[in-house]
Amino acid sequence: MPSTKNKVPDTRSGMGDPNQPLGIVDTVKSEEFSQGPLSLLVDCVKDGTPVLINVRNSKKLLGKVKAFDRHFNMILENVKEIWTEIPKSKKARPVNKDRFIPKMFLRGDSVVLVLKAPQ
Repeated sequence: MPSTKNKVPDTRSGMGDPNQPLGIVDTVKSEEFSQGPLSLLVDCVKDGTPVLINVRNSKKLLGKVKAFDRHFNMILENVKEIWTEIPKSKKARPVNKDRFIPKMFLRGDSVVLVLKAPQ
């Protein structure tokens, strides 16, 4: 059995320190997020501002970003997933649907667009 005596916990994401809030997963490179497209996510994590995310399957996610990385992988809380179902019969109308997800990991390769949620 390997010894855990000399191991240092990885606290880059705040997981090793319960007093440190979650945020940018790679804090060493957080300066590169201060400008450009990831700066929106930095602001939303700090302020707790909700975001609207369009994903590849034509669904939308409305929720708060708790942490992210440079690949747009995100940990989201209080997410409302919104989509439209189109019935196969020609007479039926499209139906808007939604569901609530308390915690979610979103893989970045499915992200198409990220916007600050309208107030």
